[in-house]
Amino acid sequence: MDYKISELVALTHVPKSTILYYIKEGLLPEAIKIKSNVHCYSEEHVELIKYIKYMQQEMGSSIEEIKGILQNKNQSMASSFSMLAPLMETLSAIPPTAKHYTKKEFTDSFDIDPALMDQLLKDGILVPTGGDNFTDKEASLIRLIEDYIDIGLEYALLKEYVTQAKLLANLECQLQQQLCKKRTDETFSTLWKIMFETLFNAKSYLFSRYTHKELLKVLQDELQKKQNLS
Repeated sequence: MDYKISELVALTHVPKSTILYYIKEGLLPEAIKIKSNVHCYSEEHVELIKYIKYMQQEMGSSIEEIKGILQNKNQSMASSFSMLAPLMETLSAIPPTAKHYTKKEFTDSFDIDPALMDQLLKDGILVPTGGDNFTDKEASLIRLIEDYIDIGLEYALLKEYVTQAKLLANLECQLQQQLCKKRTDETFSTLWKIMFETLFNAKSYLFSRYTHKELLKVLQDELQKKQNLS
């Protein structure tokens, strides 16, 4: 679909002057000139403008950094708004409607012991998406920790989860790097499919199935012992 500059501004909520600046800096392709004073913009312009906004607002990237990514997109999977944004939003596990709190607002609103919260941050049990950005997700995890403490149980399992999560995150970053080496314009969509399927389907399947397998073995052993005693 083709757009006039006024339509592009309305679609992206980015001023005309900024769009022209992006073109001048090489972040956007030149518009197609239909007449002397009429220029035509495409879906590619819409996608790229949304991408630039996302990288600036959510990732804190500078214009120069974004330009570098776009100029070397065959070595990067981070050059598409339509794929990068949903991946990062899903991984954050925070719904768009979630209420956000500063650390003080959070401890006051949920009656959290500040000392416990600091310890959980130190242990890596709490992993806020920003340095001073907390949601209901963190509150529910703290309530779980309080249940551990109430019955006199050390939350060592959750600490081990942190260790394993870091190792897994490293493996997943290695996967991303390997996929980037395979990237071409033709394989780009397939590489993102591999990334999504691995992170959200294969991982869940493997972890759940192995837990199921181990618990099943425990239950079978318990039943066998009861049969042997009867």
